[in-house]
Amino acid sequence: MEERKGFFKRLVAGLAKTRDNIVSGIDAIFNGFSSIDDDFYDEIEEILVMGDIGINATTSIIEDLKNKVKEQNIKDPTECKHLLIESIKNEMNVGETAYEFEKQKSVVLVIGVNGVGKTTSVGKLAGKLKDQGKKVVLAAADTFRAAAGEQLTEWARRANVDIIGGQEGSDPGAVVYDAIAAAKARNADVLLIDTAGRLHNKKNLMNELGKINRILEREYSEAFRETLVVLDGTTGQNALAQAREFKEVADITGIILTKLDGTAKGGIAVAIHSELGIPVKYIGVGETIDDLQKFNADEFVNALFDVKQ
Repeated sequence: MEERKGFFKRLVAGLAKTRDNIVSGIDAIFNGFSSIDDDFYDEIEEILVMGDIGINATTSIIEDLKNKVKEQNIKDPTECKHLLIESIKNEMNVGETAYEFEKQKSVVLVIGVNGVGKTTSVGKLAGKLKDQGKKVVLAAADTFRAAAGEQLTEWARRANVDIIGGQEGSDPGAVVYDAIAAAKARNADVLLIDTAGRLHNKKNLMNELGKINRILEREYSEAFRETLVVLDGTTGQNALAQAREFKEVADITGIILTKLDGTAKGGIAVAIHSELGIPVKYIGVGETIDDLQKFNADEFVNALFDVKQ
């Protein structure tokens, strides 16, 4: 729990700019209105949308808030704050089934454009799973970017897990094929695959992912499948657009949202979940292995509003 506590502190600090962006405005509304009317809701709505929480999520949060206010017959705007916090938490809850892959033999495919912290996230995830006592094999299938393999090898060394790689420019499908053989031979719990992410050439990406998926289906059909897309939290609405595009080419089961420390756009975590129906499963707030943690809606919203745990 110590690790979690430290992470919560870093999350509170990391979300400071988002908090300034959203919460101070909301507090001004709660304290500035004497009654709860349409203008009151409109103002809250505007702040949430401007805070990158997105139209869909905001509409749903406001509806939920209106229902609670009505049910509980609340008249004073200042009493709405905890209700708003509850409504945002409801909107983001990922539920227990989000980490099903940890309970069985699984393969986790990680995709995302270069520069979002994809390879680093794969390395950190490998370390986390290893710490849980899992046997992990890493596949360095991003053979497109010279440094990706070296970077992943370094993470594998730190996490003390096996890595299967290929030469720069070699066929990612061949790397995956070899990695499946290694995972089977070593009786690995989790095969983690780092892939090249190039959205500007969607056709190539689709072909590549299609090929990897066919190899996995043919060679490792017994493994539980998880496909995570890594997004950079600092890019706000752009991250949402990327998630949409990846959703077109892959069956995405979850999001890893990185670089949430020091961004004013942390609200995007709420938007992605709501707009795309894909849960945020991990969030990153820094460079060390402990800075990637499972997403917890209560914690995230408490950190966002600086509510004491």
